[in-house]
Amino acid sequence: MTQLTISQLCLLVACALPVVCASLAKSKGFGKRRRDGGFDNNHPREWLAKLDGWQARANAAQANSWEALPVFIAGLFVAHQHQAAQGTVDALALGFIAARLGYIGLYVADQASLRSLLWVAGLGASAALFFVR
Repeated sequence: MTQLTISQLCLLVACALPVVCASLAKSKGFGKRRRDGGFDNNHPREWLAKLDGWQARANAAQANSWEALPVFIAGLFVAHQHQAAQGTVDALALGFIAARLGYIGLYVADQASLRSLLWVAGLGASAALFFVR
């Protein structure tokens, strides 16, 4: 069995982050019946659109996590094609994950300016993957 690299594990984590954010957003409705405000799986987007506070921000973080994922995946793909140094690729992938985790935490905590700074850091790490050798 082949062992995953750190960057491959980071890819797995990055793919799970939107699901984690969605779970946070939907947690308000867990354990409740739909008629009592519980999650409405028949109309999930409408239910999510009615959220407010940190749950609404978790849902927004979910959307942004999906949006950030293709650039990260493409960056890893290009770095792999260029046979970039694995240590550098791993470091950039860890930087992306750290930035995304901080971004999500700051989004949920309603810290917009710091959140935006970490968004730029994550995008920078993804973009750098295109240029490593």
